Amino acid sequence: MKFINLTRRTEIGANSYYFEAAGQRLVLDSGMHPKEEGEESLPNFRALGDRKLDAIVLSHAHLDHVGTLPVLMRRQPTARIFMTEATAEIGSALLHNSVNVMTRQREELGVVMYPLFTHRETDRATDQWRSCPWRQPFALDGERARREGEEGITVEFVEAGHVLGAAGVILRAEGRTVFYSGDVNFDDQTVTAAAVFPESGVDVLIIETTRGDSPLPEGFTRAAEERRLAEAIDRVFRAGGCILMPVFALGKTQEALGMIYKFRREGLLGEFPVYIGGLSVKMTEIYDRRALTTRRLLPRLQLLEEVAPFVLNGQTIHDSPARGGRLYALSSGMMTPKTLSNIFARRVLEDPRHSIFFVGYADPESPAGLIRAAKPGDLVTLDPDEPPQRLACQIEQFQFSAHASRESIVRYVKQLAPKKIVLVHGDMPAVSWTHAQLAAALPESEVIVPVPGVEIEL
Repeated sequence: MKFINLTRRTEIGANSYYFEAAGQRLVLDSGMHPKEEGEESLPNFRALGDRKLDAIVLSHAHLDHVGTLPVLMRRQPTARIFMTEATAEIGSALLHNSVNVMTRQREELGVVMYPLFTHRETDRATDQWRSCPWRQPFALDGERARREGEEGITVEFVEAGHVLGAAGVILRAEGRTVFYSGDVNFDDQTVTAAAVFPESGVDVLIIETTRGDSPLPEGFTRAAEERRLAEAIDRVFRAGGCILMPVFALGKTQEALGMIYKFRREGLLGEFPVYIGGLSVKMTEIYDRRALTTRRLLPRLQLLEEVAPFVLNGQTIHDSPARGGRLYALSSGMMTPKTLSNIFARRVLEDPRHSIFFVGYADPESPAGLIRAAKPGDLVTLDPDEPPQRLACQIEQFQFSAHASRESIVRYVKQLAPKKIVLVHGDMPAVSWTHAQLAAALPESEVIVPVPGVEIEL
C-alpha cells in the first residue's frame, strides 16, 4: 500500500492524496488552494508521474477538496469518479461558479491561464460522475476484479458530519482497512448531524487536523454558544447596528440560517431582515430539496421558506448600505478580496455601531484572519486594490466550526488505535500538536506527517 500527499505544503490548501493497493490506483479529493492563483492553486499532480489512475474519490464538495477535479479528469481521462449523491449535486454548482470566478480573475487580475476549465468541460465532467449510496461497499472496477481473479480495492462512504454530502472513505484491500476521514465533525451542528465513523477494525487512519492549534474553551457547549450568539445579535440591534457574518456558501450559510430559525422559534429573537449571497441560495436550495432524504437535524425545515432571506449578488451589493437591525450572512468566509463579505466589510469596518461576527475557521493570512487578529484602531487592508481602513467596529468570535475539535479528534483516534495514523489537512502548528498528543497516547502506533510529494509505504 502506497500513499503520496499531493498537497504542495503541510497546510490546508489544495487537498489531494494518492493511494495505491492491490494493483489499483486512486486519488482522494482534488482541491483548489483558496489563496493561490494559476498553477500554484493546483495540487502537485506532477508527483503522480506517469501513473494511470483507476479512480478519483471525493469526500465532499468544498472547493479545497473538489475545485480542480475537471483538471485532474482531463489528465486522467479513464479514471472513474465516485462521490455521494449530494456531493455530486453541490459539486456541479460550485464548479460552474468557480468558472465564473476564474473568468473574472482573468479580466481583473490578468491570470492568463484562467479559467482552469470551462463550463462545457464541467458539464462533460459531471456526466462521468458516479453517485454512490451511503454504507454500501463497491468495487473500484468490478470487471477488472473478476477478470483477474483478485479483489482490488473496495470503497465505502460513511457520514462525516461536516456539510451536506460529506463522507469519510473506507478503503479495503489486501486484507487491510484504510480510513480517510475527509473533513469531519463529531458533534451535532444545527442542521448537520454528527459523524458516524467506524469504531474499530481500521489499520491505517488518514485524518484531518484543522483545529489542532485551537483548544476548546473550558466548559464549552454548543447550546451555550448559540445562546451567546443570540444575545450578541440582540445587543447589536438594540444599539442600532448591523451585523456582518462572513460565511462559506456551503455549510456555514445553512447552519447560520438554521440558528436564526431556532432563535425565532424559541423566542430568543424577533423577526429581522437577513441577507445572503447568490451562490448561497443555490446551496440552500439543495439543502432544502434534500431535507427529508438525508440524515440531518430539523429534517422538515425549509430554510429559504422559513427564514426568507433577501439575496445580494455582485451587482446589488454595491447598492446595499449597512443598515441597522439587519444581519448580512455573506460569503466568502475568509473575506477574500472582491467577494460579497469583503466588499460589505468596508462599509462597517470604521463604524463603531456595527459588528463583524466570525463563526468559523479563517486562515490567519486571509482578510478575515487579519481582522480577527487586529486591535481597535489598527489599520486593516481588506483588499490590496483599496486603501487600508481603521478598525472601529465591534468584533465578536464564536465557535461554530464545521470541523471536529482537536480534543474530539484525539479522543476518536485513541479509541480506534490504528497501527498507522497519517495526519493531513492542517497547518504546521495544528499538525505538530496533534502529532505530539497521539505519539504520547498511542506509543504502539506509528504517527506520520507525510512530506508533500514523497511516496510512503503504508
